[in-house]
Amino acid sequence: MNRKKTGDRAEALACNYLENQGLTLVSRNFHCRGGEIDLVMRDRDILVFVEVRYRRQTRYGHAAETVVRSKQVRIIHCAQYYMLCHQAWSDAARFDIVSLEGEADKPAIRWLKDAFRPDA
Repeated sequence: MNRKKTGDRAEALACNYLENQGLTLVSRNFHCRGGEIDLVMRDRDILVFVEVRYRRQTRYGHAAETVVRSKQVRIIHCAQYYMLCHQAWSDAARFDIVSLEGEADKPAIRWLKDAFRPDA
């Protein structure tokens, strides 16, 4: 499986997992000049920007550890642009990470709520 298909599959699994947890999908793969947000979801009145990461093996670190500060800044800027374009949403937002690890057909899924903040 190529990287694009693997990433798409990981995003679909993450989305399905979050929907089963009660979140609602708003948008997928939102692009702006500074980057991309994998999933935009709603958790009641909170807009949730989700970064999805997949790693088959963890010998060099866990999937969530790859969301370094520079990546977080790109996600934050993209989220700010999203909220500017979609003014119907409130300013309440959260940044989550969903990491998937293991074999692609049945990975372990870990959801990190409020994984990082714009002011951190």
